[in-house]
Amino acid sequence: MIKYKNIYDSIFTRLEDNLDENLTYHTLEHTQLVINWAREIAKIEGVNEREFILIEIAALYHDCGFLVSREEHEKRGCELARAELIDEDFTQDEIESICGMIMATRIPQTPTNQLERVLVDADLYYLGTKDYDKYSNFLYAELKFFNQALSDEDWKQIQIKFLETHEYTTDFAKDHLEPAKKLHLERIKKS
Repeated sequence: MIKYKNIYDSIFTRLEDNLDENLTYHTLEHTQLVINWAREIAKIEGVNEREFILIEIAALYHDCGFLVSREEHEKRGCELARAELIDEDFTQDEIESICGMIMATRIPQTPTNQLERVLVDADLYYLGTKDYDKYSNFLYAELKFFNQALSDEDWKQIQIKFLETHEYTTDFAKDHLEPAKKLHLERIKKS
């Protein structure tokens, strides 16, 4: 992604330097993972070269809104993308496509096209991996910091409800991530 190295460098620096340290899940590492997972899914899903770039940029910006506010961070991320990408060689339609992908990651996820499906599956890729517990614990710590009343039992019920209602949207994720996600759900229910 040499062409957009300046964008990546700027976002990575801001995330590293300015994110609230109590965000233990929504971190620079999470953004880097989502970019990598989005690249993997996009390649398998066969998007064209320009769409691939748009997915990468959307993944880069998808949680940048946390630099501004935890509330409506997707909307804030879109505002940042619109303001910053206008000076790059993206068309207005491409910027809106990037924002559509970012907004589709809002829970409950609402992808309406292939590019949005790629990003929403990348954003929650970990649900179907062996690292589920690691990232789930990071998310629990983050949520608990901002809501001290959140108990272990509350968290267990949140996970069960979320895993029961979440659906992967790309063929890749349905085939390769969904089976492990179902195993995590069953394990949590039994615990």
